Amino acid sequence: MTLLWGGAAYAGCAPDAVELRGPSGVQRFSVEVADTEAKRSKGLMFVEKMPASAGMLFVYDQPKHAYFWMKNTLLPLDMVFADETGLVTAVHSNAVPQDETPIDGGEGVAVVLEINGGLAARMGIAPGSQLRSAALDQSLAVWPCSGG
Repeated sequence: MTLLWGGAAYAGCAPDAVELRGPSGVQRFSVEVADTEAKRSKGLMFVEKMPASAGMLFVYDQPKHAYFWMKNTLLPLDMVFADETGLVTAVHSNAVPQDETPIDGGEGVAVVLEINGGLAARMGIAPGSQLRSAALDQSLAVWPCSGG
């Protein structure tokens, strides 16, 4: 199946899906995409329950130094930070609900995947894992949508 995203066609990546691969295999998540300032600001605030296979993908126009917090967020979350190639650069595990302490994702962050707290460790998602998404520039991706 070929899908259109950003005017280009890519086989294998739905706009509302993210895959991660590493030593423990491939994990797939259905995601809500936060690709505007308004969506990124709201994030997962006030969400009381999220399926284990779901998450939110924050997408930035340009790589940046990313900071997150948990204000009005009711679920513990893992935050998976990746660069513009989809290489996971940092993982913050079990962010504390409603904590306003800044979580530093580091420099060069292009996307951030938020999933239920504790899943990253259980699934082997760690720095060095590869994230595949139609939201990434496929010409830079370490694991492009058209590749296996």
